[in-house]
Amino acid sequence: MIKLGIIGLKNKDNGHPFSFSAIINGYNEKYFKLSNYKNILNYLKKKPKKSFGIKGVKITHAWTQSLSLTKTLCKSCNIDNAVENYKDMLGNVNGVIIARDDLHYSISKHFLKKNIPVFIDKPLTSKIKELNFFKKYLKSALLMSSSGLRFANEVNLLKKNQKKLGRIKSVNALVLNDFFKYGVHMLDILDELNLLKVKKVLRLKSNIDQIIFYCENKAVINLQCLGKINKIFSITLIGQNATMQIDIKDNFSAFKNTLVNFIKMIKTKKQVINYKKTLKVINLLIKTNNLKYGKIQRFKK
Repeated sequence: MIKLGIIGLKNKDNGHPFSFSAIINGYNEKYFKLSNYKNILNYLKKKPKKSFGIKGVKITHAWTQSLSLTKTLCKSCNIDNAVENYKDMLGNVNGVIIARDDLHYSISKHFLKKNIPVFIDKPLTSKIKELNFFKKYLKSALLMSSSGLRFANEVNLLKKNQKKLGRIKSVNALVLNDFFKYGVHMLDILDELNLLKVKKVLRLKSNIDQIIFYCENKAVINLQCLGKINKIFSITLIGQNATMQIDIKDNFSAFKNTLVNFIKMIKTKKQVINYKKTLKVINLLIKTNNLKYGKIQRFKK
């Protein structure tokens, strides 16, 4: 049995600890209804029982910044141990999922230095210094970090049909909210599609945050971060021969596919995502996020 610890939440807007835990452990509807995550419960209830669980894996320990919140998480997702300090997981778990928006470095280092595999939800870090620390753990397959949308079923479909489009001339990508925490979803997807070969970046702002990536193959990627609107993750590939557009809506499958890949890394002790890809995405994310509006950033080969 692979025993996992789950660590969250910076704020109550991030329900990933509830989603990830339910996908692996199943859920208790009675206690879920008492939480602030009824929207997550609604999409969980649409899935058949056979969709839940990963054979030979259980989340056994949980920690959040609030013991009462941790206990709610445990009751909602059938987790046996609510710990008061995340370090209490050391020696009791075979891997850790950090599903919160901050403290990635300060929390993960305690596990990584003990050779305990860690999954860090996107984005990995906002600091180059921390990225340099993470590099050896990414390389040695002790660390995995990605947007779950990299593994979305809709993206897999796009990959299967990508050759039919011919040479990609333009990509239009739309996400809600901000670039750093939500634009990274699209960077991961574009990297999975092998399109993120960026030569230069231009960042614009009016009533939205718009980033234009100019790529080595002459493709132009137009990423628009639309702020506070209804949920949208949409990507259109315009090729020389055809066009294909997807809307990513099946979060459950994206998250489960991600967790299955994390377990695969633990079992095989091999990278699921080439560490150079993760470094490339996060480097691009950080540099673009720090780019002044109206300025062009050029990248060396």
